[in-house]
Amino acid sequence: MKTTLAILVSKTVTMICKIFKKNGTVFPGERVLKLIKNPLDKIKYPQNVVIITGSSGKGSTVNMIAHILENTGKKVIWNKSGSNIKNAITTLVLNNSHIFSHKMDADILLLEMDERHIKETFKPGIITHLAITNVTRDQPARNVDPSFIYEKIMQAVDKDVHLIINIDDPLICRAKYSHPSCLTTYGISQTEYDLKETPPYPVDFAYCPSCHSKLKYSSYHYGHLGIYECPNCSFRRGKPDYEADKVDLIKGTFKLENSTVSLNKNVFFAVYYTLLAYTVSRTLGIPKDKILKEINENNKESKRLKTTTIQNRTIEMLESKNENSLSYLQSLNYIKSQKGMKTVIMGFENVSRRYSYNDLSWLWDVDFALLNDSSIDKIFLIGRFKYDVAVRLDYASIPKEKIVFVNDLTKLFDMVYTMSKGNIYTMVCFDMTEVINKMLKEIKDEKKDD
Repeated sequence: MKTTLAILVSKTVTMICKIFKKNGTVFPGERVLKLIKNPLDKIKYPQNVVIITGSSGKGSTVNMIAHILENTGKKVIWNKSGSNIKNAITTLVLNNSHIFSHKMDADILLLEMDERHIKETFKPGIITHLAITNVTRDQPARNVDPSFIYEKIMQAVDKDVHLIINIDDPLICRAKYSHPSCLTTYGISQTEYDLKETPPYPVDFAYCPSCHSKLKYSSYHYGHLGIYECPNCSFRRGKPDYEADKVDLIKGTFKLENSTVSLNKNVFFAVYYTLLAYTVSRTLGIPKDKILKEINENNKESKRLKTTTIQNRTIEMLESKNENSLSYLQSLNYIKSQKGMKTVIMGFENVSRRYSYNDLSWLWDVDFALLNDSSIDKIFLIGRFKYDVAVRLDYASIPKEKIVFVNDLTKLFDMVYTMSKGNIYTMVCFDMTEVINKMLKEIKDEKKDD
């Protein structure tokens, strides 16, 4: 009876949200949880419940997995909106469950989930597969440190879960030695883009979790992800079950199981989410040739990178996750690797969407010196923290004449077009992505009317 009531409330509140043109991905679940404790416990789930979690890369991975599964004949329920906390997952599951039978009509429930919400959302025995992308310093005001987050994830992993882990991350690689059930590993072999020496920015995990000796790296992909081993005990990366080899970011390809795999964006982090999407799909029993067809021939644009052209200038939108220095690092590396002159738009209106205090300490973990490059024409700073970002750029020796403060956001692109040159890269967090997308749409609509 309680489950039937929970489904009815969720569907009704969602309908009301739509009438008032509200998003309605989180609020219905929030209402249900105030009325009923553990409303998801009695739902009849599909045969496979797949969770993708980790500090970054969840959304892009889930987007690609859903694309592969749906185009190979599977009925998939997944959180397209990207809302990944308990309230949002509750809304999604209840809205896709039958009122009386409590059954979800799908082959697979596929979810990206915040690391701290998995255990409190699903009771043991529901999750069949859990994949971890990486665990890095992320939202330190909320998540403390990477080891804390790793423990939170592992608390949600019961003995029967099929665990899929990125063993390039030594923190996650610990699970290889402790998980008692099915475990699949993936990783990237040494590439020409790797660093051979310790990176010039903070490394989140550098010591063996077994004997606490400093790990020895033969190469770093980025951050603490790379090829490593402990010099004093048996802890090591080892050979993964699925390994990306011969990564070529110019061609946008890598080798996997003796086949060529295409990237939907020529950036290093795209190798990781493409590799994980392939690994999860193979683990779920999708034939290799069908996976490759969907990745190589019917590939969708990256969720994280969107490209458009206005007034003969290319605009690439890079979502850089606040409070995550490696997310920013990947965006910076991508911008620096592009040819020609470049203009950068950077800033944020809110540090986090989940709490009100505004910790900016993470800005000092980001290697902004990468922007101290002759190919960077101008850097436009937006949002209410633009002066804080400017101070950080000053310490990174970015010339002051390259910095432009935008006090009226409605004039952003007028300023960009008249005061700068080169392709435009927006390096902003989620809140500003929505604002800029709306602005670009309005500009395009005006051009159509002209």
